[in-house]
Amino acid sequence: MKEMLTTIFLSLLATSAMALETLTQRPEFVNAVAGHILEIPLLRIQLKVSDTGEIAGKGFGRDVTGTWEWTDGFFCRSMTWGGRELEYNCQQVATDGSSLIFISDKGTGRSAKFSLRPATP
Repeated sequence: MKEMLTTIFLSLLATSAMALETLTQRPEFVNAVAGHILEIPLLRIQLKVSDTGEIAGKGFGRDVTGTWEWTDGFFCRSMTWGGRELEYNCQQVATDGSSLIFISDKGTGRSAKFSLRPATP
């Protein structure tokens, strides 16, 4: 029984991993964020990432501002959170269709999963 559950669990993980699509081109990324708010409700994070390279929103009740560019297949951003400068970082971006997963340090670091919520006009 334990072996069967392990097999099922591993197959679900493989299926989940296969459903992710890594975004490698700027137009793919811009299309994914267009008209959406990037959100992590539990952490009270809501960000708007514009096609002009701006980042604005809130995180833990503090203002978030910044800029981004697409470099060599990565989302590279500079941000300020509540007056605190966050270190410049290039991140791999993947999508499962309803969320974006940002993986720091060009895909080798920590990840954050943001749901894509339609922006209200």
